[in-house]
Amino acid sequence: MIVLRATQAAAVVAFAGMPAGPTANDQVAWGAHGAVVSAEPHATRIGLEVLRAGGNAVDAAAAVFLALAVTHPQAGNLGGGGFFLIRMADGTCTAIDCRETAPAAAHRDLYLRADGSVDAEKSLVGATAAAVPGSPAGVALALARHGTWPLARVAAPAIALARDGFEVDCFLAADLAEHQRLLGRFPSSRAVFFNGDRPLRAGERLVQRDLAATLERFAAEGTEGFYRGRTAELVAAQMQRDGGYVTGADLAGYRAVERPVLRGTYRGFEILTMPPPSSGGVALLQMLNVLEPYDLAGSGFGSSTTLHLLVEAMKRAFADRARWLGDPDHFPVPVEGLVSKAYADRLRTTLRTDAATEVAPGQPPGAPEGNHTTHFSVVDAAGNAVACTTTLNSTFGSGLVVEGAGFLLNNEMDDFAAKPGVPNQFGLVGGKANEIAAGKRPLSLMTPTIVCRDGELRLVLGSPGGGRIISTVLQVVSNVLDHGMPLEYAVRAPRVHHQWRPDAIRHEPNALVADVRARLLALGHRLEPRPLEIGRCQAIEIRRGRRTAVADPRSGGSAAAY
Repeated sequence: MIVLRATQAAAVVAFAGMPAGPTANDQVAWGAHGAVVSAEPHATRIGLEVLRAGGNAVDAAAAVFLALAVTHPQAGNLGGGGFFLIRMADGTCTAIDCRETAPAAAHRDLYLRADGSVDAEKSLVGATAAAVPGSPAGVALALARHGTWPLARVAAPAIALARDGFEVDCFLAADLAEHQRLLGRFPSSRAVFFNGDRPLRAGERLVQRDLAATLERFAAEGTEGFYRGRTAELVAAQMQRDGGYVTGADLAGYRAVERPVLRGTYRGFEILTMPPPSSGGVALLQMLNVLEPYDLAGSGFGSSTTLHLLVEAMKRAFADRARWLGDPDHFPVPVEGLVSKAYADRLRTTLRTDAATEVAPGQPPGAPEGNHTTHFSVVDAAGNAVACTTTLNSTFGSGLVVEGAGFLLNNEMDDFAAKPGVPNQFGLVGGKANEIAAGKRPLSLMTPTIVCRDGELRLVLGSPGGGRIISTVLQVVSNVLDHGMPLEYAVRAPRVHHQWRPDAIRHEPNALVADVRARLLALGHRLEPRPLEIGRCQAIEIRRGRRTAVADPRSGGSAAAY
């Protein structure tokens, strides 16, 4: 049952701006067999074609991943990293971590000036900002362990798109125009994304022959064709020219790894999500645990009571993220304590329902004392499911295309804590758990998530959005499980966000109707004066055998099903 007051229902409709049901740009799709939803229509189409041709969800996910590296260079990538959350139809689950790693030359003070201040430019722009890419290794590992098609077949559509080109749409054109100063700094980037002295415009063709050749080497030789040989030589040469830190040895030594899926429960549903070095899964489960005893359905979607509780849960999870979360191979992350119901009970004792509260990092059991990203979801006819989130960090990453290889490098080094307590580009602070070290994986916010009930798939979802990723996934899950919303409205509904520091509620247009705004202020909350976009969720719901795929209307994504 959907619990909405008239003013709140009007806000949802006003935000959606379109009627329910299929739309002209395929933001909603239904089918009895397979479904794909991603941030870019070519990639979605390719994924569905793989499913129709008999490939499984992992085959389709690998094809979508590589297609996004061609058609969605804002975040799709070979030069970045990400996470695959996979649940096979027999119930087996795995989490593939292809997060980037710090090069061997990295150290704690890498981005500090002589006076101790942080040189943010160095950690955000160009070769010095790049960590060792993980995406190709992740695709290859997912396909080898859980796919059914060879890499060459999966990569063929992406190679064709890169070689033959495609028409730039209004979304890519707008992002190229917005970030032309960054991309324009590098001749190799201008050669790909500019027409003369200006960025490509909508309707012009983007042809990427160097990227096609890189994809061909990868398709033919697997990880050897990226982390060694010609592609690795091109990356190492770019680093030497521009003063970057990644070497051929760093590339040859990179490995994607499988990790146990992080599991929790919420109102009888099983929540499967990503473990560290993602902070997203831990924070999501922690927030759901805090919220579980409250009657959110009774208080209603968008009410001051519901929003107050959501925000207070967010604040506590983000405070603990800053203190306790990092690469588990380099820091003893107290995961079991953070996601335990007992710890949530303790946190709840500090939460007041009648006032906003000051929050500090907690002490979970087992603890020692002391935007740009993209997501896609795939479900096949057998019930195999993949939730994959991948990133270059900022939009277009470091802005630097590897000359001769045709792909953008990430600026993932900014996701480390360059200095304890100093915010990164997303305003997020970190401490010792996430300080820079050679070979370490930076803490991530990516939150690919799968929800099940009684052993059956129910939701597959995730989102880009930097610090707002976790809040987006939380609210879409709550909208479906607490408020009974159809997935289309659960994704479209306006959202709020709080990340502990700064201490203010960020919100979308129409998220706070007048009386709700007044009540939150009376409770002692601070509100950001300007609304902003919060997340771009790409989700699939499975109910009574039907797959419903929804592309968030905040993006230019598309959904497809059959």
